[in-house]
Amino acid sequence: MKVYNTMTREKEELKVVNNKLKLFVCGPTVYDYSHIGHARTYISFDVIVRYLKHKGISVFYLQNITDIDDKIINRAKENGEDPLELSHRFEKEYLDDMALLNVNNVNFYARATEHMDEIIGQIQNLIEKGYAYDTETGVYFDVSKFEDFGKLSNRNLDDLQNTRIEVDTTKKDPKDFALWKKQDEEPYWDSPWGKGRPGWHIEDTAITESYFGPQYNIHGGGLDLIFPHHDAEIAQMEAASGKEPLVEYWMHTGFLNVRGEKMSKSLGNFITIKELLKEYSPEVYRFFVLSTHYRSPIDFSDDILNQAENSLKRIQNTGKNVLEKLNEETLPEEDESGIASELSSFKKEFFEAMDNDFNTPIALSSLFDFTHKINKSLNDNEISEKTLISIVETFKNIEDILGFSIIVSDDSGSDLSNELLDIITDVRQDLRAKKDWDLADKIRDNLADLDISLEDK
Repeated sequence: MKVYNTMTREKEELKVVNNKLKLFVCGPTVYDYSHIGHARTYISFDVIVRYLKHKGISVFYLQNITDIDDKIINRAKENGEDPLELSHRFEKEYLDDMALLNVNNVNFYARATEHMDEIIGQIQNLIEKGYAYDTETGVYFDVSKFEDFGKLSNRNLDDLQNTRIEVDTTKKDPKDFALWKKQDEEPYWDSPWGKGRPGWHIEDTAITESYFGPQYNIHGGGLDLIFPHHDAEIAQMEAASGKEPLVEYWMHTGFLNVRGEKMSKSLGNFITIKELLKEYSPEVYRFFVLSTHYRSPIDFSDDILNQAENSLKRIQNTGKNVLEKLNEETLPEEDESGIASELSSFKKEFFEAMDNDFNTPIALSSLFDFTHKINKSLNDNEISEKTLISIVETFKNIEDILGFSIIVSDDSGSDLSNELLDIITDVRQDLRAKKDWDLADKIRDNLADLDISLEDK
């Protein structure tokens, strides 16, 4: 299978040694509720891990939790709250959101505050090797000492002046970034350089070195993290270890916009996961995310979410139809529909798409095409029991990979769909009796779009 490597800007064959992969994805800074952009990234990587596991690969999926940061401290001051209490409260909210979205394949969440010894040790190593220096305000990474700084983003050192890095006159160069920020205001940690707390970039490499060593397989995150965050991670770890590359494959999710604009609180289009789930089910949002390739930009709007909801219902309706057909007493002994052959073709198309850099929109397209063919054959009573069972097994496998339901049994007894369909067909027959062919045909065609086939007698 092939994956797109941001470092080389090419699709590359995924090399797996001893059937094991180590994956790290940048986690959230927990000072507020997580938003739908976070959800897009974490759903995407959840499906990537699900598919790798389906292929029989053992994946150790590690994610960090930034539970101390300027944003956390400032928000805590606004709330009159202890910073760590605030961050751990929002960490729980984040994990609750992920559980609702069925994002459940992370093996371990590593808090920055629980890895201070590793962070301090890595900074000390960088100082000893001449890549970092101590000033009255903190410890800084000397980017001039790392020749390839910016190799992931393809930027040069001059671009650093336009990043979020703060100007500090104590630094050798404004472009140098903080590894340790000195301060004596709580919360702080003791270090060889005095009281303080870590910079943003160093926690990730200290955490990954702790669990994976100086090199590992895949690093993921949002496209916005490439520069300067991931460039800084590369510089830190490769300088500290003397080994390169830090990772074999860099994978990044595309930007999420809301109705064509960048999501921001100032524009009033900032949507948290909790707000989203008041209007839409978690499965609908997963379906929406997977309808676009993980590397492509994605645009959120109510219209598009409603389309996703309808599309998912159509797929689930097919699953329900298959289960209902299986419960019938009389089924053909031999498959007369050709669906067994179509099933084989569908599986080939689906898994080829997933093998091609996890191309979920193509995989979903093949699923749609197959459900259309199933429904026609179900109406004609041409599918054998053996083939129906194979279809259910295939759908269950796909559910495990994509993380939303296809086979949905109705145990509630409150489904009015059959009654509503009877009313619609009765109205259509009245229209035909009145020779209102256009409106009758429109009803038939709209039902066909929902994979409901009507035959005129």
